[in-house]
Amino acid sequence: MNHELLARLAELSKEVQGYIYPNEIEIHWSVLIVVYPYLTGLVAGAFILASLVKVFNVEEVQPTYRLSLLTALAFLLIAPLPLLLHLGHPERGYEVLITPNPTSAMAMFGFVYAWYLMAVLLLEVWFAYRKDLILYARQERGLMKWIHRLLALFSNDVSPAAVAFDHKAVKVITIIGIPSAFLLHGYVGFIFGSIKANPWWSSVLMPIVFLFSAIVSGIALVILLYMLITPFRGEPIDMKCLDKMASFLFYAVIVDFSLECLDFIHRLYESEESIKILSQLVMNKLIISLLVMQVLLGMIAPLGIMVSIKLLSLNEELRRLLYFISVLLIQLGIFSTRWNVVIGGQMFSKSLMGLTTYKMEIMGIEGLVTALALLIMPFFVLAVLIKLLPPWDTAPAGVAGERVAA
Repeated sequence: MNHELLARLAELSKEVQGYIYPNEIEIHWSVLIVVYPYLTGLVAGAFILASLVKVFNVEEVQPTYRLSLLTALAFLLIAPLPLLLHLGHPERGYEVLITPNPTSAMAMFGFVYAWYLMAVLLLEVWFAYRKDLILYARQERGLMKWIHRLLALFSNDVSPAAVAFDHKAVKVITIIGIPSAFLLHGYVGFIFGSIKANPWWSSVLMPIVFLFSAIVSGIALVILLYMLITPFRGEPIDMKCLDKMASFLFYAVIVDFSLECLDFIHRLYESEESIKILSQLVMNKLIISLLVMQVLLGMIAPLGIMVSIKLLSLNEELRRLLYFISVLLIQLGIFSTRWNVVIGGQMFSKSLMGLTTYKMEIMGIEGLVTALALLIMPFFVLAVLIKLLPPWDTAPAGVAGERVAA
């Protein structure tokens, strides 16, 4: 055992409370495993918001349809990186697909991810943009012309029949995509909820809680992006769109809050032998991240703000400010939720008699800097996607009758 590791374990041992097993002194799932469900949740939530337009015909949120799709795609492309980096050999990630193990829930993630990326998001984005890509390529010169032609797969048909087929294809894919999005993030909750040996994770409600918190975080992210990007483009914010998205966010937060309360009450009612150590965990190790950041700031405060908006006749400027504060607080709360599940579930001993601690590295592959980089990367990917595939109506008009709104 090297001296660096010994020094680290000696430092951690000072934070141990009660009795723990020797192999529990160091937490093995680091902040990267916190980032992973957070990113996948944003993907699922953004896609669910996009589906409101195509499946449920919610016309008010049409201005954010393409932005939601591109947001889901950008975050999905980065989502597996935390897992690959944590495993230590990202170059071996493809082996999950070529040596499938159907009895491993974790190994099945590779197939869930591939399905959602290839059969849902990429297909829907292609059909949603195909006509515009052709029109862009016709008006452009040089590199961008060939990029857009390549992205359109050299398709050149913008006839009404072809465009009508695109619209039908988008609707069918969206219908398939809704259960796929549920599967993508419900699966993450399933992984934690099925670990019976850990009373902090083992709950039948865990997949549902993960799913609704994902919807909350994804809608909040799209609202945040819409409120930041629209003024940057010099365009006015569509308040009907913003109010409608905020209404869906409000209802999603209520359901998420109710489910988390139900899960908490269920644990208290069961009062298994683990309830004492879990109470100590909450009051000693997670009091800030759970009670303050997740519950108070991330859930009760945004709910109170949104209730105030609905009850009071506030002007547009004040509503925009309160919506902006709410979505920021919700992102803080959802990230804290992921933190409390992943890190909190490793901080108590299987002996149920002691608590350990987690000290996050600043540098290193499992450190804070890497986690921040992974959280920022999707926004750079999104910027590139927006450059190539503008989510707003900027495609040049073709011949008469060719231009049809997406």
